[in-house]
Amino acid sequence: MQASHKSSRILQPVRPWFIVLSLFLALLLNMLPTRQWPAMPDWVMLVLCFWSVREWRKVSMGWAFVLGLAMDVADGAALGQHALAYVLLSYGATSLSRRMLWFPLSLQSLHVLPLFVLAQGIQLLIRMMAGGDFPGWEFLLSPLVTTLLWAPITLLLLAPQYRPVERDENRPI
Repeated sequence: MQASHKSSRILQPVRPWFIVLSLFLALLLNMLPTRQWPAMPDWVMLVLCFWSVREWRKVSMGWAFVLGLAMDVADGAALGQHALAYVLLSYGATSLSRRMLWFPLSLQSLHVLPLFVLAQGIQLLIRMMAGGDFPGWEFLLSPLVTTLLWAPITLLLLAPQYRPVERDENRPI
């Protein structure tokens, strides 16, 4: 018996170059000048969380640390601010991965929302401890927009893994 939110299609294994490409593109999107707008999503956080949930053996906290350091250098932030937030996000996503994959995308979004808010809050806390000003409550818009993008990014990043729809009657799978 299939639930209406589950896909009956089988996924192919993800290619490592696709993971690296998607993380690199997310890093480039984060480096756009629009990054300073309050409602802009953190693309690295979103893609890193996705791969930490889906492919936790291939994308681990080491990737999160390296991407975090790259974002610290790109933003001119306190060294380790993004790195710590991304490592904790990756840890949380990895520990929730087995549970999350049983839910439809809308409920998966509810699972990742606290992770995104926590990661954003850690960055804010470190920024304020280093002497920065409180940006106002609009800093919560970024995790909300990032959460809203969970379903489209999931569908986009899973698209290359779907097997063709044609069925071969000689093969059961």
